[in-house]
This record gives sequence, C-alpha cells and structure tokens, in this order.
Amino acid sequence: MLGPGLLAAMALLSMCTEAMDWNSVARKTVYYGQLEAQRFSKPGIHNYKTLTLNESEGVLYVGAQEAIFALSLSSISQELKPTIIWEAPQDKKLECIQKGKNNKTECSNYIRFLQNYNSSHMYTCGTYAFQPKCSYIDLSSFTLDQFSLEDGKGKCPYDPTKGHSSLIVDGALYSATLNNFLGTEPVILRNLGQHHGMKTEYLASWLNAEPNFVGSAYVKESINSSIGDDDKIYFFFSEHAVEYDCYAEQAVARVARVCKGDVGGARTLQKKWTSFLKARLVCSVPDRQLHFNQLQAVYTLNGNTWRDTQFFGVFKACCGEISMSAVCQYTIEDIQKVFEGPYKEYREQAQKWARYSDQVPSPRPGSCITNWHRDNGFHSSLELPDNTLNFAKKHPLMDGYVLPRQHKPLLVKKDENFTQLAVDQVQGLDKKLYDVLFIGTGNGWLYKAVNLGSRVHVIEKLQLFKHANPIESLTFSHKKKLLFAGSYAEVVQLSVANCSKYLSCSDCILARDPYCAWNRNTSHCVQTEEHDRPFLLQDVMSPDTAHCNDPTQNTVSMTSTKNITVEMGVTVLLPCQLASNLAQAYWTFNGKTVSIEQQVILTDSILSDSTLKVLLISEANPGHAGSYRCLSKEQNTWLEAESYYLSVLARPPMTLEALAPLENLGLAWMVVVALGAVCLVLLLLVLYLRQKLKQELEKSSKNIESTLVYPIELPKEPKSPKFIPSTMSDSDEKLWDPANYYYSDGSLKIVPGHAVCQNGNSPSPTSNGIPGQPLPTTALHSPNRINLGNIRGSNSNGYIRLNLGITEERPDYSDVTEELRWKLKQRQALPDANPEESSV
Repeated sequence: MLGPGLLAAMALLSMCTEAMDWNSVARKTVYYGQLEAQRFSKPGIHNYKTLTLNESEGVLYVGAQEAIFALSLSSISQELKPTIIWEAPQDKKLECIQKGKNNKTECSNYIRFLQNYNSSHMYTCGTYAFQPKCSYIDLSSFTLDQFSLEDGKGKCPYDPTKGHSSLIVDGALYSATLNNFLGTEPVILRNLGQHHGMKTEYLASWLNAEPNFVGSAYVKESINSSIGDDDKIYFFFSEHAVEYDCYAEQAVARVARVCKGDVGGARTLQKKWTSFLKARLVCSVPDRQLHFNQLQAVYTLNGNTWRDTQFFGVFKACCGEISMSAVCQYTIEDIQKVFEGPYKEYREQAQKWARYSDQVPSPRPGSCITNWHRDNGFHSSLELPDNTLNFAKKHPLMDGYVLPRQHKPLLVKKDENFTQLAVDQVQGLDKKLYDVLFIGTGNGWLYKAVNLGSRVHVIEKLQLFKHANPIESLTFSHKKKLLFAGSYAEVVQLSVANCSKYLSCSDCILARDPYCAWNRNTSHCVQTEEHDRPFLLQDVMSPDTAHCNDPTQNTVSMTSTKNITVEMGVTVLLPCQLASNLAQAYWTFNGKTVSIEQQVILTDSILSDSTLKVLLISEANPGHAGSYRCLSKEQNTWLEAESYYLSVLARPPMTLEALAPLENLGLAWMVVVALGAVCLVLLLLVLYLRQKLKQELEKSSKNIESTLVYPIELPKEPKSPKFIPSTMSDSDEKLWDPANYYYSDGSLKIVPGHAVCQNGNSPSPTSNGIPGQPLPTTALHSPNRINLGNIRGSNSNGYIRLNLGITEERPDYSDVTEELRWKLKQRQALPDANPEESSV
C-alpha cells in the first residue's frame, strides 16, 4: 500500500514521463566475431567475478574460484606475477557436502573480496567451502599468508551466489553481508584493525529477511563542511518491505548510511550503530504502472567535490510476465534531504507504519557528531543521551523517498535483464560533461549509452561472450580508457571507444559518441583525447552533418560497384548492409527510386543481423538489367551502402540437333514413360494407405484391450468363518449364492448399484441393489494376473471394476481361483471397518 508521500511523488513522476524514450534501440550492433577485445581465462577455473584495479601500478587483480591473478592493464592476457592458488581443504569441502551443498558450485573457495589494505598488502576474503576466511597478500612477492587465516564471518558471505558489499576505509573494513550459514542473519558491520567493532541491531526494522546487498560508497562529507560534519559510508540493497500492509510492495530498493566516527552508545546500542538510517530508493514509471523495485547494481561517480557525487543504479521489475530493466540516477544531496526529514514509526495499536508526528528528541537521532554537538558537550556517540539512542533504535526508517534525477528513469529496456554498470564522465568538444554508461546484461551483451539530459542515446550494443554468460562485474580504468568485464567463464578487456569503425564524416557525427570526432585533416574518425581539437568535428547533443558538407569532405561513402551477371529467369537477391540500426534502406534503379512494394526486405527471423536488408528480383529478365544503388537514410542524412550493376543473359534457343533425340523417341516410348509415372504414383498411394491402416488397427487393438473383462471365479466356500464377519446374519450369508453372481459359463455378472468414488466420497445408495453385501473392486494388469491387494467393501451396493495397469508383483499362481482363495485367507476384518462391511 503506497503512502501519501509516495503517491505525491508518483504524481510528480507521471508529469515527466511523456518525453521518455521507451526501449531505445542501439544505433550499432557489434557481434562477437566483430568485437575487438582481449580475453583471459585458465582451464578448470571459473567465476572471474572479483575485479580490483590498481591504475598507478598498472595491474588488474582478479579473484576467481580458488585463484587470484595479477594481470597487466595494457593486455590482460599477460600475467605480471605467478598465480596465487587458495584452495579450501578437502575436509572443509567434505563438511560442506555433508551439509547439503553442491560440490561443483558451492563447496570451493570463491574469492569475494580483494582490496588494497595499505601500500604493501592487500586484504582478501573467500567463501572457503561455506566457512569464510580472510587473509593478507604481500604485494612485493604476491604471496598469500595461508597459515594465519582470519575468520571471515561478517566480512564475506557463506554462499558464493549471495550479494554482499565491502570496502576498506582508513584500515577499517565496512561490510554488508549475511552473517550465518543459513543466510538468515543480515548485518552491516565494521571490524578489522584497532577500530571499534560495530554492527546493526538484529531487528527486522533495521534489516529485513535476506537483503540483497549490491554496493557501497565512501563519501568524504567532512571536507569543507560548514557544520563540521563527519564522513559517511552508504550501502545499497534490496529487501522485503516492512512498512506496507499488502504484498504488492514486498521488494523495495534501499539506501542506508552510517557515520565513520560512530562508536556506539554507552548503555543503549552498545557496539551498535547509533547513526544507522535507511530510506527507499524509487525508480518507477507510475503512468505505466512500472515499479523497478529490485536493485541489481550501483555505480558511484565522484565529482570535483563530494557534493557532485552521483549514484547510478540498475533495477529490474519484480513481477509480471514481461521482463523489464531500468537505469536511475541519484544525487548525494537528494539522499541527504531524505535523511534529514521525518521518520517512520510502527504504531502498535493500528499495527501499521506511519509518519512520526510527535516531537523528535534532541540531539537528533541518527545524526553524526557535528559542531553543534561539540558545542553542547557531545563529542562522541558514547555521550549521546538514552532517549536519543532509544529513538534511533526504534526509528531507523525514514518517511521520505529518494527520487531519481528528473523524476524518471534514464533508460528503460523491455525483455532485458540489466546486471551491472559502470559510468565515465567525458568532456565533449562543446566543453560539456557527458555521462557515458556501460550496462551489462544477463545474456552477455554490453550497452554503451550517453546521457543527453532529457534522454539517453544508446550508441552501440556489443556481444562480449560467444555463449550467453551474465556480466557479473564491470570495472573502469579512467587513465587508460579501458573497460573490464568479469563473468563465470572469463575476463574481457575492451576499449571504451573504437572510433575507426565509423568510415565517413556523417557516420562519425551521427554516432554521438563523446569519445569520437571526425578529423578533417586525416579524414578519419578518431578519439578526441589523442588529436588536436581545432581540427575535429563533433556534435553530441544535436548531430548536424551539415558540417561534413565541406568540399574537401565526402558526405557519402562511395563504395565500389559490384558486377553481377545472371541468366534470365533466375531470382536475384541484392544485399544492403546498413551502417546503423536507426537507418532506413532506399533503393534506386538506373537513378530512379524503387517503390516500396518492390523492396522485399527479409525479416529478422530469417536474418540475425537487423541492418542487413535485401532487394529481391524475381525471375530476372533483360528489363531488370542496369545499375542498382542502396542508400541508407538516418536523420535526413543520406549514406550510400551498396552499389551493383546487374547483367541479365537471355537463354540460348535449343538447336535442331538438340531437339532430334526427343523426336526419335517415338510415340511408343512416350506412352511407356507416362504409364511408368502412373504406376509409381499408385505404388506410393498403396504404401501410404497400408501404413494408415496399420496405425488404425494398432489403435483399435489398444482400445479393445483396455476394456476387456476376463472371466474369474469366486471361492467355493463363501460361508467360511475365516472371511465372513461374525456380525453378518444368516440372511446376509445366503446372498453369497454363486448363482447370484455368475453366468452359466463361469463369467461374472455385472450387478447394477453404487460404486465407491475416486475421491473417497460415496454417493447415496440406490434401492435396486443388494443391501449389506458389497462387491470387491479389483484391478488387472494382464489377462492372467489379478491384483487383489486393495479389496475393500462399502456400505452400499457396487460392482467389480477391472482396471488394466501396472501393479505390484504377486506370488505366481497357476490357477486364479487358488490365488483368490489365498488372498482372502490373509485378509482380516479391518479395525475401522463398518460393521456391515465384509472383510473382502
């Protein structure tokens, strides 16, 4: 149930969605075989998920399955140092298996944390077969101290598939993870080194069941602060909401924060955060009823000052048949405003959450120590009064919502699962700063897009992996302009821009790529940072190819004409490879435009490349001969894609010598050939009818077999006390006269009456049956075997139902009567049977 604050935010959001570009199409598509990239993997090692950059040393550290690598930033195929092998012992793996975990995917040591601790060491943690451990790496020798492992509980998840986030700040490790084997104890804590150990309270209002932690950020808010504020650590995650009455809003995205100087309370909240607050992140399109509640990943983009800090999050819709993903952008100032606003509280009497409207204690609960606190005698969180701490314990959730910039998502994609993202800020030739987004997907594709303020332009879509592996991590090198993507199978390195693929000035301008510009001196599309800007052409905001109309520049990329010669009557396909997914194909024939009806374009279901269009010429004749040109039109700019000259040869007439053999055949031979053809057709018809008849006979035989009723005999001694209940009267026993149940040939009579229902509910008995004397229900699975394992009477009339089916094996009796008599001797009256019910 949406609160009034969120409804107001939704109303504001709805006014901003009209201009939203839904499901933007990437201008370029780069397939796996066309991608210029470097790759790294080792046989038998998987889960290249943890990536850490050290740009000053030129090293990419990769944490994988029981291995840690040090790769060169220039070429990740080059290992700078020997591989560290960090395996979990066999006894730990055996314990993991005995606890029900998977030996192939869970019971190894998966490296989940790898960061610099100081200038000489790194700190790393692994799942260690569901018993997480941590240790230090000596950078000079690149060796791991495996003899003094530390307990990784609270620092690293037990389960390698669970989300977590950690970072080291001034020698202290801040981590958000699941703190036990079952994954039911979420915690945000600080430990490591000489710092005060801190953690969250184990309350659902602080962290609800199984949150998915996706990111964290350190923001130095103390720098140039007018109020003497403290630095803060922010955590991003999704969790089940506690503040809604219905289940429609179960999953929500959150941002939480703690103060770096927090050391807990003196009596209340001892060794617990006194500054923990959390709020909801909204990424929604209310007029379309789209709520992206599941946060997948977050990237922190730092600016010149901490006030310029921005957070980019990728979300997916939590429900519905259509899979949709979105990207939303947030500012640090908007988050601050929410944390400085009203709190939510749980009202016991109404049993629901609502805005707290009473007086807030002083000092303000959840705030960091500032100049105001120091001036009033509170120099540490240990000195805060109990009423402030008790309020902070019961009110960690804020009433306000953090809305995205411009109150709408930057990008929405249908039928796509965004998994990761990285963001770079580039200065264009117009001196403006542009955010370039690199978005990874669940099937191994990477979107490159530029934020234009009012909308996002998708520059290209790249296929990183040959097989559909999710992109699990993205790391960006600002210094070398390289992007690194981690996945289950390998690590991929690629440049942020491949400007050389734009072959003309117009193509380069229309790309709207802030990294690329057209060099008028060299007539090539180049990276802006590598060339003199006065000679470059670029227009990101509103691409205008008029700048390319300089006489020294070619506005149209001239392609060589391909000569094609075919015989008359042949169907011809002329392919046209467009330069862009946003372009349209237009054909000309001898300088005249070909009508749309003549342009037969093969659909994407036939051609995997949507930019490949085809002109079809059916049964070519001499009138089709001539010059064909395919032009692509994009934003009122014409580009030539293909040029053909088609020659059509008339078929030569058949000579008299070629006709003579046909005439010599004579009428007799022609009749023989015709009769042979007729016989062949008749033979095929007979074979077809024979096959159909065989199928019908098999089908009929199966139907007959399933309804057969085989003659059986009941025992000759129906009055034997061994199987006639003592409660039966003499008159009842007389009803067992064989004449009542057999025909003269020994077959069983079908007695009209009532049968027991399949579900155990018996209809009311009829008056035409034989009262007090039920008949057994038996099941057959073959003509010579009867299943008598479930003979049971009822308190109403019935009939014997014979079902064909597979039953349990019984002793092999040569005579059916002997088997029936033996089975009846084994049965006794059931304890819960009806007094009128026989033991049969």
